[in-house]
Amino acid sequence: MKMIKVFSDESLCLNCRRCEVACKTEHSQSKDTVKAYKLEVPVPWTRVHVDGSNLDSVAVQCRHCDEPLCVEGCITGAMHKEPTGYVLCDADRCIGCMTCVAMCPYGAISVHRVALKCDACPDREIPACVDACPNRALFTKEVEVAHV
Repeated sequence: MKMIKVFSDESLCLNCRRCEVACKTEHSQSKDTVKAYKLEVPVPWTRVHVDGSNLDSVAVQCRHCDEPLCVEGCITGAMHKEPTGYVLCDADRCIGCMTCVAMCPYGAISVHRVALKCDACPDREIPACVDACPNRALFTKEVEVAHV
């Protein structure tokens, strides 16, 4: 089985943060950027973040690891690997303990009441962050799913 993974090329990142805006908008109730940033309650949170300065930056998002340490460390089983290869968090089971944050070697998980991380935009053919990247610093590749 194959899955689509998002990769980043820091040499192409402009630090424009359009990936963050697209992600926040995609995970909002309205799917409208202005409403997502100014009006929605609860506030939608981005699942990708840009680290670095204007000269040296990179978009950080979940790598959906073959052997995810966040899943191994999750004390409630909220963080889990799907048969599709994607690592997801069940918000109903998450207690916000931040163990997954500590375990993730990429810094790709944040906690806002519950753990938030890239879900690969399951309702989209191309993840919103990739679609929004003007310099193609974020791109997708089809990879073989490791046995779950």
